[in-house]
Amino acid sequence: MKKVVTFGEIMLRLAPEGYCRFVQANTFAAAYGGGEANVAVSLAGYGLPAVFVSRLPAHEIGQAAVNSIRAFGVDVSRIIRGGSRVGIYFLEKGAAQRPSKVIYDRAHSAISEASVGDFDWQAIFAEACWFHFTGITPALSDNLVAICLQACKAAKAGGLTVSCDLNYRKNLWSREKAGAVMTRLLEYVDVCIANEEDISDVLGIKAGGSDVQAGLINREGYRETAAELFKRFGFQQVAITLRESISASDNNWAAMLFSGGEYYFSRKYPVHIVDRVGGGDSFAAGLIYAALREMPPQKRLEFAVAASCLKHSIEGDFNLVSAEEVEKLAAGDGSGRVQR
Repeated sequence: MKKVVTFGEIMLRLAPEGYCRFVQANTFAAAYGGGEANVAVSLAGYGLPAVFVSRLPAHEIGQAAVNSIRAFGVDVSRIIRGGSRVGIYFLEKGAAQRPSKVIYDRAHSAISEASVGDFDWQAIFAEACWFHFTGITPALSDNLVAICLQACKAAKAGGLTVSCDLNYRKNLWSREKAGAVMTRLLEYVDVCIANEEDISDVLGIKAGGSDVQAGLINREGYRETAAELFKRFGFQQVAITLRESISASDNNWAAMLFSGGEYYFSRKYPVHIVDRVGGGDSFAAGLIYAALREMPPQKRLEFAVAASCLKHSIEGDFNLVSAEEVEKLAAGDGSGRVQR
């Protein structure tokens, strides 16, 4: 099986214990994570050769970040060393009607100061079949906009499938800049992954009749959204996650896939949330895995949604589940009974 390459930032995650607020915290639990790193960990857990590309400092914290994903079987040989900072994000987990909160401390991180000449994409993509990145990475610096563009062009020249999760972060850049940059990058993308808010914020396409704040999902509006994305960019596939937010603790989770001119909707899962960070990344990884296993569209979608559903039950950014566990849930075994 050829390799899947992901490119982006891995950060140090610092979180108060349990559901304590930042102002209550005397200690912070440390872990590592980041959109594209999370995807690589998931894919390696499914048995696929996954390569994570980034730039990290040569000091011990940078090495700890490398170790955190290498421990799960990710190929880290293409991570270059340089810079002085590992990006940090602070996470306060929400509960009931109190939302989660994230505070970034990632300015001047090693990856944000990378240069176009740092990455030999032709060599990186040798023996690879898929390239994945998110809208977070080009948001980190103008240099990374150029690097992502360089990577996308090299991937397409090498015959790779390119996927992108829009992942708009308002604390990193404006809607206007995100729209301009992502419109350029999406010209090279085959599989677009997003949620309703990201599509609206970045591309100005709204799903009619839906209200994510109120948890209202209108299927016809999402069909129209996918069709507009296809018309504008010519994607091979469009995957849109459908999150009905009841509270910070409980969501309904599903997704839609537009592929081959057909629309597919998954089953809906009621999810009691342990940790929702990385939920979208686990969906993307599930979609990539299922596509490479040549599952038909409906099964591909069900696998991705089941994978993401399971991630909501796992602490940390990484979705530490096997393909077998995902397949069981996708087949309807969601009882949660003890496995002996």
